[in-house]
Amino acid sequence: MSTPATAPRDRQLLGGVVWNLLGRGLPLAVALVLTPILVTQLGVERWGLFTLALAMFGVFGVFDFGVGQALTRALAERMGRDDMAEAPALVAAALVALTGFSALAAAVLFGAIPLLVESVLNVPPALHQQAIDAMRVLVAAAPLVVLNAALWGVLAAWHKFRAANLVSIPVSIFYYLGPVLVLLVWDNLAGVMLALVACRLANTVSYALLARPLLPGFTLRGLRLRLVVPLLKLGGWMTFSGTLSQVLLYADRFLIGALLTLAAVAYYSTPLDLVLRMWILPVAVAQTLLPALAASYATDPSRAAAVLRRGALIILSLVFPACLVLVGGAELLLRLWLGADFAAGGGTVLRILGVGILFSCVAFAPNALIDAIGRPDLTARLGLLLAVTFLPLSAAALWLGFGIEGAAAVWALRAACDCAAKLWLGARAYPGSAPAARQLLPPLLIAGAGLVAVAALGPLPALEAAVAALALLGFALALWRAVTPAERDQALIKLRLKAQPA
Repeated sequence: MSTPATAPRDRQLLGGVVWNLLGRGLPLAVALVLTPILVTQLGVERWGLFTLALAMFGVFGVFDFGVGQALTRALAERMGRDDMAEAPALVAAALVALTGFSALAAAVLFGAIPLLVESVLNVPPALHQQAIDAMRVLVAAAPLVVLNAALWGVLAAWHKFRAANLVSIPVSIFYYLGPVLVLLVWDNLAGVMLALVACRLANTVSYALLARPLLPGFTLRGLRLRLVVPLLKLGGWMTFSGTLSQVLLYADRFLIGALLTLAAVAYYSTPLDLVLRMWILPVAVAQTLLPALAASYATDPSRAAAVLRRGALIILSLVFPACLVLVGGAELLLRLWLGADFAAGGGTVLRILGVGILFSCVAFAPNALIDAIGRPDLTARLGLLLAVTFLPLSAAALWLGFGIEGAAAVWALRAACDCAAKLWLGARAYPGSAPAARQLLPPLLIAGAGLVAVAALGPLPALEAAVAALALLGFALALWRAVTPAERDQALIKLRLKAQPA
């Protein structure tokens, strides 16, 4: 059994973060370049069908039931206890159960696609057959989405982020390049979907080949499906929590559409989509934190606390400067990207959301701790509390005439409350993390206060720049105090070595 002797060290953690960032960032950059080409090739109507089909494909991630993350947590915890005897049987049972669930759901949806295309979606009659064929191709391969999530969970438990991303980056790039190439020789949506299915299948095969050596004795004979029950319970809470987060993300748009106008929806949702792109940073960190925390929380609480603190500080250090750019240059960024109308309509919204996204990103670190100790029910209950509190508050802000700026302020306040609550819940559920949470507060509060000040000084660019510089200085000092003396000494040694002439 391939088992690390100890929890991953700092260099391994940082390496995992970097590889996860590359794995998400490089395909995203390619997508931004190729999307206009694909829209031109498909035309507006078929592009709309393409995006709907991808959304339907993405929904199949629900049939993972959170087992991918739960599998990471369960395997990493077993490594921490040096108890890996049942690991191959656990993975085999999880893969078979998930394949069965997703295949059944795919079969139901496969049969319903003609009704969906002809009666529910407003598809032009000339595109009916092409739409049905394309969606059926994609749905038939939907179980691959679930298998990939589970296999990624296995690789993450062993911290195989470099290998996993090295095989997934080219596949993910071809996920956008493939349709462009196919349309050059076969102008049909079904061909586009076949290219996407080929990418998913390549991911599945490559992940399976990487995971197989980690699980000696792996077999699908003599399955013990009872082993999946704890994963389904844990993953169910994770799925419920994630679903609530999605509801909270999109509910504001529907409220604005119902109470204001579609133009207001555009001026609100565009800045929101822009700031949410920053999640790529904390997600990359959280994917690395989960197995590290799960492996160490039971056997080495001081190590787990250090991992949490360092992970959160990495997120803060990456996100805060980017937030300053978004908040300070909101109108300019929107004007350069989408024109003067969007700058005037959504500039203030972007300033406000730029403050909230800082807290939203930092919340990924305590969320990873709560999942790692096996208490995702806490974040699910918190999500429900936030929903019943802040959705009515957002509706009230719109109803009382505060407009989309009022909705943005409620969103930012909810993000701050979510972050504070998760830090508190993590410290309460796992007392060993309490010192780390206290060490995080000064840099987090200074960063938040600096962003609020910059957002409020929008009409005064010179003063805004001075406040931003002061906030960066204060944040740097707080960050320095948040690290341990040993970490400071190590950083100083590296600086001295770099300063020495070659």
